[in-house]
Amino acid sequence: MTGMPEASPQEALEGIVLRIVYTNPDNYYTVALLQPKGALHEVTIVGNLANVRPSETLRLTGRWVSDRKYGRQFAVETCEIVLPDTLDAIEAYLAGGLIRGIGTTYAKRLVAHFGSEIFDIIEKTPERLREVEGIGPKRLELIRRGWEEQRALRDIMMFLQRHAIPQHFAARIFRQYGDKALEQVTRNPYQLALDVRGIGFKSADLIAQKLGVPTESLDRAKAGVFFLLQELATEGHTFYPADPLIQRAVETLQVSAALVVDALNTLKQEKHVVLEVLPDGERAVYLRHLHVHETAVVAQLLRIARTGKLLPSINADTEIATFERQYHFTLAPQQREAVTAALRGGVLVITGGPGTGKTTIIKAILRILLKFGVSVLCAAPTGRAAKRMQELTHVPASTIHRLLQFSPPEGRYLRNARNPLRGDFVVVDESSMIDITLADALLRAVPATSSVLFVGDCDQLPSVGPGNFLRDLLASGSVHTVRLTEVFRQAQQSLIVTNAHRINAGESPILSPPDETRRQDFLFVEAEDPERVLECIRDLVSNTLPARFGFDPLSDIQVITPMHRGLIGARNLNRELQALLNPRGTAVERGPVTFRAGDKVMQVENNYDKEVFNGDVGIIASINREDQHLKVNFDGRLVSYDFNELDDLELAYAVTVHKAQGSEYGAVVMPVHTTHYIMLQRNLLYTGLTRGRRLVCLVGQKRAVHMAINSVSATPRYSALGQRLRARLNPAPTPQHPA
Repeated sequence: MTGMPEASPQEALEGIVLRIVYTNPDNYYTVALLQPKGALHEVTIVGNLANVRPSETLRLTGRWVSDRKYGRQFAVETCEIVLPDTLDAIEAYLAGGLIRGIGTTYAKRLVAHFGSEIFDIIEKTPERLREVEGIGPKRLELIRRGWEEQRALRDIMMFLQRHAIPQHFAARIFRQYGDKALEQVTRNPYQLALDVRGIGFKSADLIAQKLGVPTESLDRAKAGVFFLLQELATEGHTFYPADPLIQRAVETLQVSAALVVDALNTLKQEKHVVLEVLPDGERAVYLRHLHVHETAVVAQLLRIARTGKLLPSINADTEIATFERQYHFTLAPQQREAVTAALRGGVLVITGGPGTGKTTIIKAILRILLKFGVSVLCAAPTGRAAKRMQELTHVPASTIHRLLQFSPPEGRYLRNARNPLRGDFVVVDESSMIDITLADALLRAVPATSSVLFVGDCDQLPSVGPGNFLRDLLASGSVHTVRLTEVFRQAQQSLIVTNAHRINAGESPILSPPDETRRQDFLFVEAEDPERVLECIRDLVSNTLPARFGFDPLSDIQVITPMHRGLIGARNLNRELQALLNPRGTAVERGPVTFRAGDKVMQVENNYDKEVFNGDVGIIASINREDQHLKVNFDGRLVSYDFNELDDLELAYAVTVHKAQGSEYGAVVMPVHTTHYIMLQRNLLYTGLTRGRRLVCLVGQKRAVHMAINSVSATPRYSALGQRLRARLNPAPTPQHPA
């Protein structure tokens, strides 16, 4: 441990950033090397230096400190980005890729032609840039737009600094609001908590209080309650019970319960929230749009279930026998039941764990329906799940988003009640991933005379978005359901399947070396310390698994981990594996993350314009620092990203279990350690294990495995879909709900 540094009186310092040594991704504490103006030697600067990049000139105030381990450093208190004033510094700044359209080549040409006047030229008479060889209308527009972005970003950073607000929010605020960023921050800072990823209510509240918003104001209470509901929705709740919500708001906002109730009633009057007493008597508070989705899903399910179907008369026994002869396969009784039920049409749910034959059932249903000329549509929540569905069934499949034809310009799905899907039978795989919003959009687009089949494993993690769609359907008792429980003999030979079912039943998995009667598809590598776990993962991915099984480290192996943080969390594992597998090449820095050509990356936000969705994985094909964009190859399709869009991407050498849901990989490597105790849950371990197709390797402690198996989440996910369905079958009067 280092001693406390000794500080000197406050001083000013100006210089050019040479290199970013380290950035903490949580608080943006940064260590950088600076070349001071007029000095021969570089110095180390430390502090909150979010969004600072090499080649920028900084004007700093702070104090010199002497650290016993790291020596003399300049501890930054304020930081202002300024434009350089010497020709060499100007050229370095322009060549640094900070302004789109200008790289090393054009930096030299611009400085040679305009000298120190170049910034005034870009600012006041940008059309003169056409005087420089190679700059045409397209590049001129790139440079002009890039300059405006940098100026607006500097303005928002200075504003945040003047109000003692953490500057690492600047880039995200600017990306969300563009040149309206300052106006938005000053007009309604609480909106930041709803619009800008990473800014929670506490941060928005800090900004508001710096701008003079009173603690006891109704506006603050409304914003706080509304944000709490938004935050609870990200935890999976479609509603929250009124009394616990009021208590949480009182504790979070440090205001009276009476003010929170006033805020709730005002939000109700303004139609932002819905207050309702549910069929079971629970007093519920909904965000309005989630209430609309949940009640609509009930209505749509009942509409489809109660309407006659335009299906031909099919003798299920005869067609199943024909399918069995053709594919030399005998369906089990539960499988026959599922196929027979599907051929009758309506709404059907088929659920079961790995090895229970869900895919075989889908294939049989599709083969029979297509034989009789029934038009079928196949879909899944993610691109990887849809691709796997298509590979296994040999029937075209798409994501639900593509099936519904989302239109980015219009901000809505083109397939809806007025323009329904053109299919007599819709089959949806990986249905455990469907949240209430997507369920509503899908069901609205299904014609009443069509049938819909939901297939999934209800023991997987629930959807990332709000709702508990598949489990609620099963629990409601109002939808025809077939539960598959028999694990087939071939699947029993797999330790992946065997251990998945043991874990799901609360039993310890087989961690000893597999015997010769089973497939060699499950390994357990014991490692007590996180450092040793990390070392084992590095070796498994780069050496042991490729050498022993022939796996490609990038395309076949996926590291899955319970958490983002920590030595064996996704963030650090990505840094370690990137350094191991792709250490060199053209790169661009985005905060604490460096992206290189050849990196495996994941899209972490739905982007309908680019047609890439949360969880899609690709490889960075190229990086153009001059024009400030990179291209990612998603399964053969190149998608372009501007550098200011890189918050939508994360390195994907390692991903969390939640992000891996719905995907399947050749080999899965998963750390299981007590340092992840908060996330060690049975369904999380089960979900991670079932992502591996040919091999799963757990690395860590046996006691951590047992801890996960014995931990079944007691925290409810509040969703009323199931009880609404039951109530519609046995309707009773619903009382009014005052706050």
